[in-house]
This record gives sequence, structure tokens and C-alpha cells, in this order.
Amino acid sequence: MKLKSIYTLLAAMMIAAFGGQAVAKTGVAEPEAPKREFRGAWLHVIGQSQWQGMPEAKAKAYIQEQFDRLQQAGCNAVIFQVRPTADALYISDLEPWSAWLTGKRGKAPSPLWDPMEFAIQEAHARGMEFHAWLNPYRVSSNLAKDNIPDDHDSKKHPERYFKYDGKLFFDPAYQENRDFICKVVKDILERYDVDAIHIDDYFYPYPAAGNPFNADAASYAKFGNGMNRADWRRHNVDLLIEQLHDTIRKTSPWVRFGVSPFGIWRNKKNDPRGSNSNGLQNYDDLYADVLLWSEKGWIDYLAPQLYWNLDLQVAPSRHLAEWWDKNVQAPTQLYIGQDTKRTMDVADARTGAKNELASKINLSRRLKNVDGNVWWHGYWVTDNYKGVRDSLQNHFQQTIALPPAWDNLAHGKARPAAPKGLRLERYDGKTFLEWNAVEPHNRETDPVRYVVYSFLEDEDPSDLSDPETIISLTGLNRVAVSDDMDPASVRGMTFAVTALDRLNRESAPAILKK
Repeated sequence: MKLKSIYTLLAAMMIAAFGGQAVAKTGVAEPEAPKREFRGAWLHVIGQSQWQGMPEAKAKAYIQEQFDRLQQAGCNAVIFQVRPTADALYISDLEPWSAWLTGKRGKAPSPLWDPMEFAIQEAHARGMEFHAWLNPYRVSSNLAKDNIPDDHDSKKHPERYFKYDGKLFFDPAYQENRDFICKVVKDILERYDVDAIHIDDYFYPYPAAGNPFNADAASYAKFGNGMNRADWRRHNVDLLIEQLHDTIRKTSPWVRFGVSPFGIWRNKKNDPRGSNSNGLQNYDDLYADVLLWSEKGWIDYLAPQLYWNLDLQVAPSRHLAEWWDKNVQAPTQLYIGQDTKRTMDVADARTGAKNELASKINLSRRLKNVDGNVWWHGYWVTDNYKGVRDSLQNHFQQTIALPPAWDNLAHGKARPAAPKGLRLERYDGKTFLEWNAVEPHNRETDPVRYVVYSFLEDEDPSDLSDPETIISLTGLNRVAVSDDMDPASVRGMTFAVTALDRLNRESAPAILKK
């Protein structure tokens, strides 16, 4: 039975179980799950003690388990933290091994293995994108506990760093620091098959209560040239963002550059373009003019952290989602960063649902410039906090979604070639659909993922618009289509397979009728 038929039969039960009360109370129908939607999840390492000292086999099994559960929940991208504090969860000649992995900064895992390389392979095998998540400026999250080696650059060139609120940071004013951060990114791009470089919301430090930030006084005196200090700080960050963009484009043009900023650009009381909110501001407090980066074309996507509840007075995420939707324009894509725990902890006052999950997802799908959601943090999803994974898997992200395509003027209209050699093979007690593997050649049009569709006799296999016909999104060149080796198990079925290239552009289908 087709998924659409099953959904129709169970609609009444699904409404009761998953907060469909919104239809009855507001008269607004739930948007259907789209074929194209970014469904990401952040997996952080900093502050996560379970990673420290985990043996290789156990760590690999843990990564596989996390990715399996995210895939089951309908996610198609993992944003994996690989550089939390100027350190590395991968083999690097530029920065030390992360203490969050091995328990001590600079200590390599023994036996030696590469967590990022393994995570990339596992994500891609599942048809998921891998976004390498780096914190650009943070060197230490706790100077009282962190062991900064004597040969660290901050000991050799202390003038290029500053201390604030018990932490150590690269000073954004120094070109040497911008060059080094871009060197780290270039090194990753040259050695790892990542789909995106992702940086989070830490630019100039978050202000600490009772401790006004003045740690950059020396660099301002050296480089400020009489410029307004706030404007000067923003300019320093702008220079890094632009240089990162140029580094990525020159090294791997298909790799996207994404930023996940704090959820408020500016409050309306400070700027008529701002949002109806009263919280900390990117522009004024972190010196990050994220709208400028979008306008300049320096970033490919924004995922603002709208971690508040829908109608929280100081920062209503309902209004903020609408504000970002109106203020971020193509080709920059917009995803909403959702706080999983807060979403599941608070009832939706407008609809009467026991949590805000339905309203937040439906809102993101109604807003024309929003291309998906990112779940903070992914462990709450994988641990099924208050049933969130069940809700995503069985309802909101029940169908398989392709990540949004990057088909803009900068990249042209090229497409990957359609798969070849489509056939059925039977072994291991199952029937598999297979096609010829293609070796990537480091081009934008390399086929890197495949979309598998199935159709009944009365359905048109040339119509690929319905996500309910998608049975797999995979990085492999085969998929099981029946748990039976009997040819009768797939009689009357038609299968179609398309390729996705590095920019998620879809090929024409290869079709096999049985």
C-alpha cells in the first residue's frame, strides 16, 4: 500500500497523536512534507564527556548509532563538530588533537584513527550530507582547566590573542589570525570530502555580566585608525567571513559555507529594520553583521538559532522566524535552528498541543524563504527526548527529503549524468536494485548520492515530484527492494533511480519496469 493511502487511513489518529489540533483551532492546514528540505542536526563534542577516551571500536559504533537514528528520524545532514577550541577531531599538522576526544589536548587516539574521516564515510553511505563544524576564534573554553601547550602559538605571539571571562580567543583584528583560520579550512577541504564548512555563533565573545569587554584595547590602539570601535570590530569579522568564502570557492567551489548565528540580528528599538524582540544582538553585542554577509554573497546558508519558545515575550521564535524569512534573500538559503528540548518541554498555547513541534515545523514550511530546520542538539533527537524522534520519524519527517539544490547563477544549470546499468540482483535472501558505480572526479557534477523511487502499475514513473514515491536516499549503488528473492515480489513495480551531484542537482531518471 502506498504511503499516501496509509496516511489517509490513519489521519485521525495522527492528528490526535502529533498535535494536528492546529487545523481544527486555527483553520490552517498543515503543509505537506516537501520533496526538498534541509533536515540537519548538530552533534557537538565540546562538553560531551562520553567521547573522551572512548576506544576506537566503541567510538565508531557510537557514530554509526547516532547517524542511524538521525537517518531514521528523516534527517539528511549532520553538522559534526570537528574543531571546538582550535583543536582537531581529525589528523592535523596545524592544530593539536582535541582534549574532548582523548582527554588531553595534543594527545592522539591510540591506536591512531581519524574520527572525521570515518564520520564522513558513514554519513555519505547513508545519503546524508556532512557539514564540518568549526568554531573560528575560541582557543580555550576554560583557561583554569585547559592545558595550553607551551609551544602553542598563543604562547609565542600572545599579542594576537586576548583573554576574557576565563577564556582565550584569537583576536579578530590580526590578519595573521584570519590567515591561519583560513589555512585550517583549506587543509580540511584538500584532504576531506566535506559537503559544507559550518561556523557557529561565537565571534567576538558573548558579554559577561558585570564585565564589559575591553580585551582588545591594544589591538584597537594598533589598528583602529580612529574608526568607531564597534564598526571596527564588525569590519574585522567581515574580513574573516569574506576570506573564508574566497578560500572555499578557490579550493572546492561546490562546498557550501554556512553560518549559524545567534537568533536576533538587531532589536527594532535599535534599528527600524530589526525584529520585535529585546534580547542580545548579533550586530551590537557579537559584532556580526550576518545580513551583510548574505547581501555580499559571502555565505551560502544561514541557520539562525531560534532556540526560544514560539511566544516568549523577549524573543518570540514565531515572530523571529518570520523576520528572518523576510530579511534573508536568495541565493542564501535559510534554515531555522530549533531547540529540541525547549520545543518538547512547552505546550503550544495557541493550538492546545502538548508541545510546539508541529507548529514550529509547519511554520517553517509555510514561510517561502525557509528551506528547512536544524535540530539542536542532535543527541536529544537520537535519545528520543519526550518522543521527538518518534514524532519526526512517524509524521513530520516521515517521507525522505532531498537537501535543497544549489542551482544559482554562480554554478550554472549543469546536471549529473543519469545512472546506468539499472538491474535487479538476488542474494542474501533479498532482491536488490543495483546500478553501475561511478568514480568521482572532483567536479561539481560528480554523482555522490542516489535517489530511488518506486511506482505501482497505475503511476507515472516520469513524475518524480511526490516524495512518497522515494524509498531511499543513499550514497551506495544498491538498495534492497524486497526481503524476498522471488521475482514475483516485485512484479508490476517500476523503479527509477536518479543521481544527485555535489550541489544536490538531480539527474534524469534511469527506469526499470518489472
